[in-house]
Amino acid sequence: MTQPTVLITDYAWPDLAIEREVIEGAGLRLMAGSPDPAPADRIAELVREHQPASILTCWARVDAVAVNASKNLRHVGRIGVGLDNIDVVACTARAVPVTNVPDYCVEEVSDHVLAFTLAWARGIVSFDRDVRAGRWQPASAQLRRVADLTIGVLGYGPIGQATARKFAALGCKVLVHTRGELPSTCGAEPVALDALLSASDVVALHIPLTPQTRHLIDAARLARMKRGALLVNVSRGGIVDSAALAQALASHHLSAAGLDVLDSEPQVPPALLAQPTALFTPHVAFSSTASLAELRRRAAEEAVRVLAGQGAHHLCNPMD
Repeated sequence: MTQPTVLITDYAWPDLAIEREVIEGAGLRLMAGSPDPAPADRIAELVREHQPASILTCWARVDAVAVNASKNLRHVGRIGVGLDNIDVVACTARAVPVTNVPDYCVEEVSDHVLAFTLAWARGIVSFDRDVRAGRWQPASAQLRRVADLTIGVLGYGPIGQATARKFAALGCKVLVHTRGELPSTCGAEPVALDALLSASDVVALHIPLTPQTRHLIDAARLARMKRGALLVNVSRGGIVDSAALAQALASHHLSAAGLDVLDSEPQVPPALLAQPTALFTPHVAFSSTASLAELRRRAAEEAVRVLAGQGAHHLCNPMD
């Protein structure tokens, strides 16, 4: 009898040793595309060729064509958190469960927000550039006391909660805007979105990209932000209107932006790149040696679990 196949569309690490250990150790067959994410039509070709029972994707788009290209398909899993590169509607229509690993990088992503904020508050990046250029001017410092900052956390899932906890430990006031219920132990203050934007020295985005949140932070909402504030986006690039953000930085309405994600990544919009107060990292907020090992193992284990007829630990679509 032919072994069920797990197809890994792409991967952002040097090898597939962890995935192979889990998948082949469960008696399944592992096939993989190229490390770099291929276009959606190429992914559909791979699915058509290998007829997988499970598709695991890192960044590659798994669209409706790919979902319907395998008669054997019983699972689609994101090797990560966000589902914007998977056609969840098409999966649901075929009664194919979609899974993710939503909590593998809670500490890393919240640490990244903290790192952007500390670098901004203490002038780390700008002073490093000055010193390297031969300018030693301590009298030019206009720095911020971190404990005096008001931090606005937009979205209050596990990562938002970790971000709030870490800033509260530094003595900061924390405001939260979320559609869900706040935990009873939450020490943050729930506020409306406009109130959060206007009162916060730092606004940290911890929300998924959906049709409702695309360009949620547009020119109008950037204008509502406190003058001189910092915007940090470690969620999805499409939540922020990049052109409007570049203008807000150019006009000095915002003093800086910390961006781990961009709507156009890996290309950086020239208008943003021209702003010296825009700080960039290449979509690595999730990354550490520990988080990547956990992510890879748990994503592979979820595929094995679903194909074995067991319940998924993190089911992302209704299977009524």
